[in-house]
Amino acid sequence: MPVDLWLNAPLAESATRAARLRDLGVDGVFTFEGAHDVFAPLTLAATAGTDIMTNVAMAFPRSPMHLAHTAWDLQALSGGRFRLGLGSQIRPHIEKRYGSVWSEPVERMRDTVLAVQAILRAWQHGERLDYRGRFWQHTLMPPQFDPGPNPFGAPPVLVGALGPRMTAMAAEVADGLLVMPFNTERHFRERTLAAVGKGRGDSTRPFEIIVEAIVAMGDTDEELATARRAVRNLLAFYGSTPAYRPVLEVEGWADLQPELNLLSKQGRWREMAGLIDDTMVDALTVSGTPAACAAQIRTRFGDTAARVCCYFPGYQVSDDAIAALVTALHS
Repeated sequence: MPVDLWLNAPLAESATRAARLRDLGVDGVFTFEGAHDVFAPLTLAATAGTDIMTNVAMAFPRSPMHLAHTAWDLQALSGGRFRLGLGSQIRPHIEKRYGSVWSEPVERMRDTVLAVQAILRAWQHGERLDYRGRFWQHTLMPPQFDPGPNPFGAPPVLVGALGPRMTAMAAEVADGLLVMPFNTERHFRERTLAAVGKGRGDSTRPFEIIVEAIVAMGDTDEELATARRAVRNLLAFYGSTPAYRPVLEVEGWADLQPELNLLSKQGRWREMAGLIDDTMVDALTVSGTPAACAAQIRTRFGDTAARVCCYFPGYQVSDDAIAALVTALHS
């Protein structure tokens, strides 16, 4: 199974770190919207010889034209190794952090994906640009603004999704699905795959499922305990968000979400992590030695996912451990 890792490095070291991960056997690197720009590190890493991907870039604050131009250039710079992964975020962040518009997220995301795809087709195939959607209209493309065909083809457009409507929409119109990391095997198989099937119908259009796994990994008891403490903090943060309640609901933990949410509003972060027990950690993450983590990933996702993004939140992982995980997943 191909493996992607978070490109977690200072901006100036992005290319060096991507090359190092390539040498460890990693197939690709991804970025997400955190404390830094999502595209800049990939621009530096694009020539490292690995696949590059946004997982994810926030779609709503950006114009489809901006997204298309950035994706086009990264596709060319990387030699055809770029995937444009888009996400919706939640309303408070879109309105209060980005200062943008939030409404009808599924339909707005559908419109954004179709608009980006229409722009990419116009450039790649010389089609007249005439996209008229609910939220976006793109009908002007003078020759001086048309980059012309990309020698590596148009980059794929993927959507990050959790809920059934967003997931089904992604399966219907996007080139792939990015499965959110706060997930369990039961939720993935019972709800995510069901929504993908609904969106795909009898379509034969190429489509890939890329999963992201939160990994608590260590070779010693001490390393593993440190990793599990770190992922508990992240799980508590995710679990406090109403959008993630369906994952907890499937496992019978729905009542935990409002409790975590209340504690988050009071800033009681340590108490939140204390509510995430070992059973929850085991269900929501993969945990153990590199070999054990690889085995869990293959069991949960190996029969359905095209590749896996591994995320090590809040703790240090050695390059030797990364190499061992990748080797196990490739074998």
